[in-house]
Amino acid sequence: MLVVVVGQTTQALAPLAAELADYDPGWKLRAAVDEQAAIAAVAEDRADVIVTGMHGGCGPALFNLLRSRHPDVARLLLLDRDDHSLPLGVLESAHRLLNRPLHSEELIDAIESIIELRELLGDSQLKALIGQVGHLPAPPKLYLELTRAIDDPSSSPAQIANLIAQDPAIAAKVLRLCNSAYFCGGRTVTDLRSAVVRLGLQTLRRLVLATEVFAHAANETPDREAIRHRALLASQLAARLLGGSSAELAATASLLSEVGRLLPGIGEGGSEGAPHYAEAGAYLLGLWGLPMAIVEGVAHHHQPQRSRTRGFWVSGAVHVARALAANEPVDEEYLASVSMLDRLPKWRKMAEELAEAS
Repeated sequence: MLVVVVGQTTQALAPLAAELADYDPGWKLRAAVDEQAAIAAVAEDRADVIVTGMHGGCGPALFNLLRSRHPDVARLLLLDRDDHSLPLGVLESAHRLLNRPLHSEELIDAIESIIELRELLGDSQLKALIGQVGHLPAPPKLYLELTRAIDDPSSSPAQIANLIAQDPAIAAKVLRLCNSAYFCGGRTVTDLRSAVVRLGLQTLRRLVLATEVFAHAANETPDREAIRHRALLASQLAARLLGGSSAELAATASLLSEVGRLLPGIGEGGSEGAPHYAEAGAYLLGLWGLPMAIVEGVAHHHQPQRSRTRGFWVSGAVHVARALAANEPVDEEYLASVSMLDRLPKWRKMAEELAEAS
């Protein structure tokens, strides 16, 4: 395992390198002075993990290059703890966000999590089962177009509305949600441009994603609409549970937490060795190339203690949000282990208020 840290010297990284070697002698840490050196480490020495900050725009540019040329390389982004202004496009190009200064425990957590998810997505039984499905859902077209438009600073609400208008069913759902008790500001909205402004771009993205993904469900799935409703409620709740730069990751993972139920032959994973719908859904999202934090949140939402991330992050937020949205038990033992159990009553009340407003 070769880990490359960009913008650091070998001398500065020596203590961290020693701690990683103590944890696993097969893990090596190397410094790269700039983006070119990092790319060379990937191409020539087959680096497994790249760690970089946002200095000089290096993070986004480097990650976009790695995503297109070397998608198997793990991309870890360093952020200051109080930085909540990170562009969504950067979040989606990073596999994991780490706090600055970089500590060995957090880096080890991230690497172990990446290894675990790669093992999950490489599971032979899961691959065989998915391979038997005649038609896998395609990546959501309008959602991807909408994402590109939102990431374009020159896009206007009118242009976003024109995209939404391409799908009458989605346009109707946007207007319906916009005029619901939760979003209604006292005036009925009848045009898509005003609906875009009222809902906000990220809520709009989640609504489009849910509508497109669940439209792919087979007609014989009787509870498709119930799943979609739970997904939207869970996504709103998860964003509030986590907050900060990771709120959108938690919201999207919650939105997609039950997508595996829409695949033929996938169930609750009750039989020994059978894939759980959460793992099948995570596999599908991995095929779509969604951020690893979202894939991990979906894979572990039914058993958040399986996540090797210390503390309460995406998997934990998805677990709580989906359980409350579905009126299912929350794993209180897990919440106690991450020092979050005392917040559960407040979260239950929040879920009830969101459900009533929707």
